[in-house]
Amino acid sequence: MTIHTLGYPRIGRNREMKFAVEKYWKGKINETALLETARTIRRQRWQTQAETGVTIVPVCDFPLYDHVLQMSMALGVIPHRFRAGRAARSLSPIDLEFAVARGLTGTSASSDTNIEPSAMTKWFDTNYHYIVPELDTPDTPAGPFTPDPSRLVTETREALEAGYTPKPVLVGPVTYLYLAGASPSLAPQIATAYRTITDALAPYAPWIQYDEPVLALDLTPEWQQAFRDAYATLTAGSGPHKGGKLLIATYFGPLEDNLTLLPDLPVDGYHLDAVRGPDDITPAATALKDHQILSLGIVNGRNIWRNDIAASLEVLTPLYRQLKERLWIAPSCSLLHVPIDTTTETQLPPELHGTLAFADQKLQELAALKDHLEHGTTAPSSRAAQPTGTDIAPDTELEALARRKAPFKTRRKVQQQRFNLPAYPTTTIGSFPQTAHIRATRRAFRTGEITEAEYTRLIQQEIAETIKKQEEIGLDVLVHGEAERTDMVEYFGRQLDGFAFTTNGWVQSYGTRCVKPPIIHADVDRPAAITVPWITYAQSLTDKPVKGMLTGPITILQWSFVREDQPRRDTALQIALALRKEVQDLEHAGIGIIQVDEPALREGLPLRKSEWDTYLTWATLAFRLATSSVTNQTQIHTHMCYSQFNEIIQAIASLDADVITIEAARSRMRLLQAFTDYAYPNDIGPGIYDIHSPLIPSTDSMVDLLEQARARIPAAQLWVNPDCGLKTRTWSEVEPSLRNMVAAADHMRRKQGV
Repeated sequence: MTIHTLGYPRIGRNREMKFAVEKYWKGKINETALLETARTIRRQRWQTQAETGVTIVPVCDFPLYDHVLQMSMALGVIPHRFRAGRAARSLSPIDLEFAVARGLTGTSASSDTNIEPSAMTKWFDTNYHYIVPELDTPDTPAGPFTPDPSRLVTETREALEAGYTPKPVLVGPVTYLYLAGASPSLAPQIATAYRTITDALAPYAPWIQYDEPVLALDLTPEWQQAFRDAYATLTAGSGPHKGGKLLIATYFGPLEDNLTLLPDLPVDGYHLDAVRGPDDITPAATALKDHQILSLGIVNGRNIWRNDIAASLEVLTPLYRQLKERLWIAPSCSLLHVPIDTTTETQLPPELHGTLAFADQKLQELAALKDHLEHGTTAPSSRAAQPTGTDIAPDTELEALARRKAPFKTRRKVQQQRFNLPAYPTTTIGSFPQTAHIRATRRAFRTGEITEAEYTRLIQQEIAETIKKQEEIGLDVLVHGEAERTDMVEYFGRQLDGFAFTTNGWVQSYGTRCVKPPIIHADVDRPAAITVPWITYAQSLTDKPVKGMLTGPITILQWSFVREDQPRRDTALQIALALRKEVQDLEHAGIGIIQVDEPALREGLPLRKSEWDTYLTWATLAFRLATSSVTNQTQIHTHMCYSQFNEIIQAIASLDADVITIEAARSRMRLLQAFTDYAYPNDIGPGIYDIHSPLIPSTDSMVDLLEQARARIPAAQLWVNPDCGLKTRTWSEVEPSLRNMVAAADHMRRKQGV
């Protein structure tokens, strides 16, 4: 039996790759050193997988920034503004790739204009972000594709020469088109480009894996036909195809009506997500042709609980008897969504010992399943039982708690009287740069080098400096800067009951950004105030309003590893009721503006539309439960990023937040169309400063974005703010950018005479 993986974590066991890339960006190491670090980590990954029993190791699953961007580079899909810039700036291929992801500052002699990066958004319903491909209008028979598979071939040969059997893992042609927002009619053209890549890889790899997770979506007949057209073109020739065999991998959900595509596609096998789509297994096995293999993702690649071995064997045993070596086993999806190894975790609560499986342990589970199926060995014990959840109050009771005391128009009047803010009020999303001094202070407190009193004094100094800088910049609504917080979810989880934390459980979010998701393993409650002392201290330093900053219940849920013994809805509502206490305490302490961030609300939306209403009902209820207890004069803000709002705009409006801030700068305000078509009733702050790029936006560029926003949204409803928090940026980038932002708001006020 073949064991394989669809991908493996790529940050390194101690985040070596993250640190190497960031050193390269800062000029501290050269390209040779960067690539040598990458080679070292790749070989470690292959060795770990092979030693655990992986038969075919994944290759080309190790991009320097993002796997979708890597596919764009291999296809030659490079935005025109960078093709021109590359010639002028003599960018290496690696620097060009980073430039598309991060943008370029206009410093060359031939250009003094910033080149903006490509848009970034969420990878299906995960917290991983990818760089959105930009397809220029095709003006040749080949379309916008000029494939160059050289880097993919180099990595594949590297694994082969090291003694491993490689399996290149690539974003499939139809998924790539779909993510690019392209027409399905381009399927034959992109398949021709993929054919060039397949032919180049085939001499070195017996199998090539094309990831097609869009098969878990509701596809129109045109997109279903795109699969037939793409793979007919890709595999056309004297045989089923030239060279390596093709494996289509789909994951994140069931195929449902897309199952009918399987008999039509001339490929050599399929990988199915048996965790999220168990009902697909029998019909897929029935439709299998004699030469095709079926790979089952039997181990959950999205969560960290041990596999139920007995239940997995019930699924696998009859299939193994039927298919023998044509049955492969794997994790459900790439393991980039989980940490690497539990053996480094020595500080977990005793009740969690033996219940967790990170990437390495999931490989061990696959090896145990194979051993039992092939040799009849005794199956390992199944995972330990999790605690049983506590009952949640009926929806009718919760709905009564989740209503504001008056409609928005009424609240808006009393809030304007209270805060007396100008037109186009300026603010930020919450966090400010996490400097080396801040990180050192937190580390010293954590290790006992300084006392709690000293820690409090040092963080208060950071807060005071942040307030002073915001006043000097001229912002209207301030924040305390979040110097005390490591991560927007981890920080709250550490002060809530029911959470546990790892010491090295890092997971890639985008590029070099890594997070340590908390583990929700029991009932959630808030034993004491979390943010009140810090926010009230900040408010004592200024006459301007300072926002209380909380992470919302759905985002805490989505960005944690969640218990599986009760519905996710119940866990979300427990978190909401805990946060409700914090909101009440902030208001009682005199904080007049409270922001409850929900950047993951759209991320949690099920992939199938038939399940949307159920999710949105309890997700919006959770937000309203957390925020609805305040008086009319307390202003509730929320923040969302990377959200395609069009189809859920009414649900967003039902949150009834007084102000919503959204990511909009990188997308050049395209996301605002949803708020225009629906006539969004409350106030909105579309971001005009892309914080994921080191570029410093000019005042003129931000005025342009505000003008675009004003063309879609009434000026009286508009706020002015960055796309997201500023913790990943430096003060040298943030201060001039915010000054330009304030100047842009001033320009709009003068222009309108308000």
